[in-house]
Order: sequence, then C-alpha cells, then structure tokens
Amino acid sequence: MPLSPHLIASALSRHNAPRHIYIGYSGGIDSHVLLHLCASIAALKDKITAVYVHHGLQAEAGSWARHCEKTAQALDLDFKVLRVQAAAKPGESPEEAARNARYNALKSLMITDDILLVAQHREDQLETVLLQLFRGGGLRGLSGIPRSMTFGPGVLLRPLLDVAKQAIDDYAKAHALVWVEDPSNQRNDYDRNFLRNDIVPLLKQRWPALDKTVARSAGHCADAEQVIAEVVDDLMATVCNAADSTLDISRLTAYPPLRQKLLIRQWFRRLGLKMPAQRVVERIQSDVLAAREDGGPVLVGSGYCIRRYRNKLYCLPPVEQEIPLDTCWVNGETSLRITNRHMLAYMPASTGILRDRWESACVEVRFRSGGEKIRLPKRSGRHALKKLFQEAGIPPWEREMMPLVYLDDRLAAVGDRWISAEFYHEQVDACIRLVMQTSLL
Repeated sequence: MPLSPHLIASALSRHNAPRHIYIGYSGGIDSHVLLHLCASIAALKDKITAVYVHHGLQAEAGSWARHCEKTAQALDLDFKVLRVQAAAKPGESPEEAARNARYNALKSLMITDDILLVAQHREDQLETVLLQLFRGGGLRGLSGIPRSMTFGPGVLLRPLLDVAKQAIDDYAKAHALVWVEDPSNQRNDYDRNFLRNDIVPLLKQRWPALDKTVARSAGHCADAEQVIAEVVDDLMATVCNAADSTLDISRLTAYPPLRQKLLIRQWFRRLGLKMPAQRVVERIQSDVLAAREDGGPVLVGSGYCIRRYRNKLYCLPPVEQEIPLDTCWVNGETSLRITNRHMLAYMPASTGILRDRWESACVEVRFRSGGEKIRLPKRSGRHALKKLFQEAGIPPWEREMMPLVYLDDRLAAVGDRWISAEFYHEQVDACIRLVMQTSLL
C-alpha cells in the first residue's frame, strides 16, 4: 500500500489534539518523507516545526542544517536548529551518547499536549530487536521500539514504525524529494550500520518478510512485558518504601529468586537508572541481600551504589567526595558545600540557634573524628553521637558525611539533626535553623 497523509492523521487521532507538532528532521530520506507527509495535511501546517539537531560530529553538519532549513521553508513550515554536545560519557557508546543528547534536546521543547514525530520505520525496528537479541536483552529489549511514549510533558509518536523501508523510498522518488546522505551510514564500525549494510540484506535473501515477522514478534514481547510489568507493580507495593525509595529486604527475600530479579529491575526502572545486567542483579542477590546484617556490603555500578542497612536495600549515587572541612563559615554566607552533592544551609526560623549569636561567633564546620558528645534540649545527660545515630537509624555512610557545626569551638549542631541545648532557643523570627540540601554540580 502506498504511503499517504492518512497514516499520519490516523496516528495523531489516537491522542489529544496537539497544541504543537515537532518533527525530528535530520535531512535524510526517512525524516524528509515524514515531513512531506505532514506538510500535506493543511490543518496541521500552522502547528508544525521541523527540528534539526546539530551534534557537531560531522564536518557536513552545518550544510545539512542549511539544507533542512531550505526544505522546511519550501514546505512553508517553521524550522528550528538545536545544538548539542554529544561526547560519550564513561560506559556510553558514541551512538548512545548522540541519541541521548538528541532526545534530551528535543524533550526540552515540549510542553503539555505537544507531540514529537520521528521517522523510524519497520527496518529500524528489525535492527533494534536484532541488536537487543545479540546483546542478551530481556523482554523489554526484545519489545523493540514503542509506537508511542510519554516524552517529557508531551508525547513521542512513530507513525512510520509499521511501514516498510521500500515504501518510504518509493514515496521519496515519486515526489522527487531531495535528501542528504550521511557518509557515516556506510561505516560498519557501528553495530547498527553493520547489520543494515551487511547482515539484514543477506537475511532478507532467505526470509524476504523478515522485517514484518520480527516486528510481529516484538509486539508479542511487548504484550508479555506489559502484563509482567502490571504484576510487578502490584508486588512492588509490598516491598518498596515510598518515603525513601528503598526495598524492604525481609519482604523482598520472601519471594522466590526469579521474582526478586523482576522486582530489582523494576526498582532500577523507577529510579530512572539503566537496566542492570543479569550478573549485576545476581550479585545484588548473592553479595548484598544474602550478606550478614552487620556486614555492610557495597556494590558499586555505573551511576549507582547498592548498600543495605537495617532491613533496607538502598540504591544511592556513587560514593561522594568529601570537601576538606575544618573550615570557617564566612559571615553573611547562607550555605556551605559539604560534599560534591550536598550543601549545609541555614534559613530564618522561630526555633534553633539565635541569629545574633550565630553572626557574632566564629562558625566552623568539621567532620567527625570520633568520641563527640552533645547535650540535647529536654533530655538529661550528654549523648555520644554514635548512640544518637543508632537510635535515629541513620545509615553509617550518612554518618560519615554528617557535618558538625561549632560556634566558638563548641559543638552547636549536628547537621540538620540536632542542636545543642546550650545553643537552642525558641524566639519568634530571631533564630536560624540548619538544612541539608542536595545540589548538582
């Protein structure tokens, strides 16, 4: 069946009427066909913006951007260029880095009821499923590319996902479209290009309908994944502590090992982390869940750190770097960096340390050296910080990073947890209280 604008209208009809439609336009044949189809729908033209993402990775990128702008102008469509930095991070492939940069940039455009259209087609789906299979992907990976998904406050749609590549090529030729060719598509050092250039054509000699049948299998996997996800969501309600996003170890380990794995993967997904490899999940089970309660095991991965404490399984950012303390808090400054992710700040309050006393004192901030004690308001005696931390259930790694605040060389506060009875006051609008803040560097 030849391509027609009806395919686009049908895909859009399944969603709320779009406020604005962005089209990912690289200048290649696939995105040009998508742009041309959309421009053929008169009712949409005032809502469409073609968007070219400039990665800066190719010498020709500037000329491609100009080509895209001229094409959009010829179709009487708005056009926008987004410039991104696509350098790969540790553990990230160049393809993955470029894709992440591209989608993050496009996501920044979206507001409620906006729709982003991209031009992936059935052979893209075939390549994705094969890559996931070769990498040992699970059901989620073998489900391939979804037709639609939440994208920031808007929606991302792939209206050509069930369309054969040949149909796209035929449409481009029939309408005499002019597109750019990315020379890097011919380089087989990228896995996807190797499949596209050498493997898929060979497979199609034997199985001509391969893209259609693999897409059907991906659909079966997606259906199964959805059912499993619904079951796992119900199980997560029994093991996940909503207040701090930890897992209840005793409840988690009451489930058979297979369900434990599903729950751990769902936990990572909820935390917005990359899905852990099978060996990582197994190490969480064997090295962390099965460890002695007082063993203090630590499992460090890419972008996370797994720990346990008092029947809770924690997934934390990587180990933090201490900022050298034993430093004076400059008078007039409202905050002080404690680690690479945390700051200690103060704000006006009616209970806490008197502001006048704070401003007239030499304020120093230190980490623990051991043996510190503090007398608390409305409690008798002096209390070792070690005992207070244990009573409050503060994990050991948080204790290590807890700043101690001294006024004129006397312990006045322990982070934002406790204030010494010597310094504690209740006086309307005359005090300050300390607050620990998470910051991004």
